[in-house]
Amino acid sequence: MDKRIELQTATFAGGHFWHLVQPFEKPGVVDIVSGYTGELDEPPTHTEVLSGVANCVMAVQVSYRPALISYDDLLNIYWRQIDPTDNEGQFNDSGPCFKTAIFFHDSSQKRQAEQSKQALGNSGRFSTPIVTEILPFKVFFPAKQFHQRFHKEYEFRYKLQRWKSGKDEILRNVWVEEELKKQLEPMALNVTQLGGTEPPYKNELWDHEEEGIYVDVVSGEPLFSSRDKYDAGCGWPSFTKPIDKNFVKEKMDVSHDSVRTEVRSQLADSHLGHVFPDGPREVGGLRYCINSAALRFIPARELMENGYGYYLPMFDS
Repeated sequence: MDKRIELQTATFAGGHFWHLVQPFEKPGVVDIVSGYTGELDEPPTHTEVLSGVANCVMAVQVSYRPALISYDDLLNIYWRQIDPTDNEGQFNDSGPCFKTAIFFHDSSQKRQAEQSKQALGNSGRFSTPIVTEILPFKVFFPAKQFHQRFHKEYEFRYKLQRWKSGKDEILRNVWVEEELKKQLEPMALNVTQLGGTEPPYKNELWDHEEEGIYVDVVSGEPLFSSRDKYDAGCGWPSFTKPIDKNFVKEKMDVSHDSVRTEVRSQLADSHLGHVFPDGPREVGGLRYCINSAALRFIPARELMENGYGYYLPMFDS
């Protein structure tokens, strides 16, 4: 078989399998199946798994093309989804079926998994030992269709369950890049990387009126123009629209017992704020409520020297 199209399999356990599917949706990954693996002779029921009667863990089985994505790449994705120091489960899910493990399919996977685990243990990211086991693969039984692609089929329920688990906040605290910690002020780091919110009326740009553009504090991608900024009376910078819709993305946010639309930058994936349907009707009716700490202001007179000359015509009139 042509090595360029040959499929290989990787199997990972790391808490509830609902949480492990989306992170592996990368180019080169052909399929991701949620299921159960361990000491099993026949498919268990989900109730048997949760109760601990079945001697197994929840897992995902990843089919991938090694020419496009390597096993080391998959390992790096996996470690960033779990707390490898927890031997009792994961986050708010406790019990044997939620324990972490890497199941190797051949000697090469075993070697790479062991090296990756050792490197993580030596990285200093965790103050306690890495307890994730590396075990030989034996058998895998897919879960029922209800559990497959749960994050897409039941998006609201998935996001609510994930938020309640506390998983994302814990993992961001561990995996925020060291360079960002050096580059950003504490508030900017908290807002852009941890989804925090700065105090209203006590932030730098809420009443800022100078002409220019507002860019992502992490990546510098252009986000908003002063021409679209207005005082919404909320205490944060408010805009009727972004400079270009392609530079922002919107996500469902179910934190704080409410459903809102989060706004993030496209390239850096920085948390910016939220968009609400209570803006000025005459210009579209939207209010982009954005944290000052997520923005860097470039005055119109300095656009050219900072590489944003393309936007100078916005301020000609």
